[in-house]
Amino acid sequence: MHFNQTNLHKKNILVVDDTPDNLRLLSAMLTAQGFEVRKALNGKMALTACQMVLPDVILLDINMPEMNGYQVCQQLKADDKTCEVPVIFISALDDVVDKVKAFDVGGVDYIAKPFHGAEVVLRIENQINLRLLQVKLQEKNFLLQQALDNLKAAQVKQIQNEKMVALGQLVAGLAHEINNPISFIYGNLKYAGEYVQELVNMIEVYQQEYPKPTPKIQQIAKNIDLNFIIKDLQKLIGAMYRGSDRIREIVLALQHFSRHDEAEMKPVNIHEDIENTLVMLQHRLRETADRPAIVVVKDYGNLPLVSCYASELNQVFMHLLNNAIDAIEERVGNQSSTPQIRIHTEVTDLNMVKIAIADNGTGIKESLRSRLFDPFFTTKPVGKGSGLGLSISYQIIVQKHRGNITCTSSVGQGAEFAIEIPIEQPEP
Repeated sequence: MHFNQTNLHKKNILVVDDTPDNLRLLSAMLTAQGFEVRKALNGKMALTACQMVLPDVILLDINMPEMNGYQVCQQLKADDKTCEVPVIFISALDDVVDKVKAFDVGGVDYIAKPFHGAEVVLRIENQINLRLLQVKLQEKNFLLQQALDNLKAAQVKQIQNEKMVALGQLVAGLAHEINNPISFIYGNLKYAGEYVQELVNMIEVYQQEYPKPTPKIQQIAKNIDLNFIIKDLQKLIGAMYRGSDRIREIVLALQHFSRHDEAEMKPVNIHEDIENTLVMLQHRLRETADRPAIVVVKDYGNLPLVSCYASELNQVFMHLLNNAIDAIEERVGNQSSTPQIRIHTEVTDLNMVKIAIADNGTGIKESLRSRLFDPFFTTKPVGKGSGLGLSISYQIIVQKHRGNITCTSSVGQGAEFAIEIPIEQPEP
């Protein structure tokens, strides 16, 4: 017989048989064909031999005292170290029931005694070749999975970059467009207030100089409730001042949030960025027909300025806070407590800044938590989420800021996402 000894160079075969004559016969036969053969007289010895040196194939006798071949095979398959080793059963019993049981416990082939040398070698050769193919297939699968992961990461990065540029331009453009008219309004309110006050003073002088107005003037004053208007005008001017001032604050928050012209890493006040993000989300925090207003509890520590890419870090805050609001809204009708988001910040012992955002929403199943940061994976209903928010956040925190992001949660008890980034980023 022509045996391919190049591909099967010195393959390690473990022969397990309680009959010494069978061991000697198989050992001589396989050694002559270029195999490295080890022998075991019982199941315990076989298990010990496998732990010492992992064989490429095991020839395993079925009928042995104390521990039969089936039991040995079951133990081999239950161990992560030995579960992949092919087991070929050998037995003098050429019975269908034995063969079925052999395959049930994990055997890959069955040889009946008396042995035919060429058959034994061919069956071993087939199993070794199959194993080699399996290994190659696993390697290819690993490479394919790696390529897929890299492709997903590249897609997420591209989407993230495009999203950041588009959002930055949009927010910066909106802030600029709103800033011009509101500055005009705010600036002229001062003069409008002065002019109104002068007109009111003029009316009061008229009332003093002409205490008995004509019937027509009396009727008009009554129709417009002149006294109320004079008293309410100052309140109106004050309300317009406050409203326009609020719009200016929102415009400033928009500009800070987008930081369109600040692409470089720089020292940032983290609390200011969180506050700017909360301004952007005020419309989602207010009371609705389905729930009361969401309370934001700020447990801020004493943080130094942190070196970071501010606009991208704002994106992370936006994703996490939006997710917290979504989780709270999913629980509407099932919670008696006040909807709440808690933001905690501190400096850790490792000279890192920690920002934790916790909600009392629906919570996340343990089986899903390991996949939260995978690209395109989402726990939200169709149309509610793209599965990119947390993946983008992971890239920003872990890859761009050399930090880490984790989630702790239990169903019905809410969730907490914790970010940690270094106070000072190392030089690239």
